[in-house]
Amino acid sequence: MTVGRYAPSPSGRMHLGNLCCCLLAWLSAKSKGGKVVLRIEDLDAMRCPRRFADLLEADLAWLGLAADEGGSAGGPDGPYYQSERADIYGYYYGKLAEMGLVYPCFCTRSQLHAASAPHRSDGQVVYPGTCRGLTPEQVAEKSRVRPPAWRVRVPDETIRFVDGHLGPYAENLARDCGDFVVRRADGGFAYQLAVVVDDALMGVTQVVRGADLLSSTPRQLWLYRTLGLKAPEFCHLPLLLAPDGRRLSKRDGDQSLEHLQAKYTPEQVIGRLAYVCGLADTPAPRAAAELVDGFCWDKVPKQDICLPEGLF
Repeated sequence: MTVGRYAPSPSGRMHLGNLCCCLLAWLSAKSKGGKVVLRIEDLDAMRCPRRFADLLEADLAWLGLAADEGGSAGGPDGPYYQSERADIYGYYYGKLAEMGLVYPCFCTRSQLHAASAPHRSDGQVVYPGTCRGLTPEQVAEKSRVRPPAWRVRVPDETIRFVDGHLGPYAENLARDCGDFVVRRADGGFAYQLAVVVDDALMGVTQVVRGADLLSSTPRQLWLYRTLGLKAPEFCHLPLLLAPDGRRLSKRDGDQSLEHLQAKYTPEQVIGRLAYVCGLADTPAPRAAAELVDGFCWDKVPKQDICLPEGLF
């Protein structure tokens, strides 16, 4: 059975981009007779208070996109809040450490950006391995100044996969990514490790998420293989842009659900989203359940979608 998931970070009210991802994840799973898991990605508990997670669940129910398990309702593979899963992440982090794959890194973000390290096309720094060869004495000395983050050593290997929507994609881990953080300096576990462990243990077979996370997939596939976990299928969807071409942001309050609920019915929101995603010929009101039978990834654009002026 197809098991999809929606894994939001509840740092504020959802905006249209979040809703688009949730709608397509829900439809993709339901069109195959599957179910949807709701996981709350609140690794940064200070930035993601529980009240936002509760609001998010209420918003999904209002839209007719409630999950089949997870969130506050729980289920067989919980807990479904990342803030409650530290012991689980610690076990898998320990497996990486036992394999000799993790090492302490004392580089700050500003140091990395100031260094002559290579940059990805999205502006992210490719870690140059600055701390990879530190001696135990150097580690002890640097630890007296600041606690380290912990990176995982990646091989000089090209990881290839076929995205369920965007097609073939490949990335060389050493050249295009570099060693990446799996545990933060404050002791918390990083997104790349947590999301791999969670999707595997929650039985997720299909991950639908934004194209901005496409480049994370090769390193996650490598983690699945290294940790002996089964990887899901990936489908990356185009980003939804404001009419002026900006990426939608919770910080800017762009088309937040709070704003939308004051103006539209759930069916009006879903109908308009279905229209811009190529799932309907007009923006007429529709319930999410009405779109299940006709859902097909071939209808969804592959390029970013700019919202038409005045649609919302």
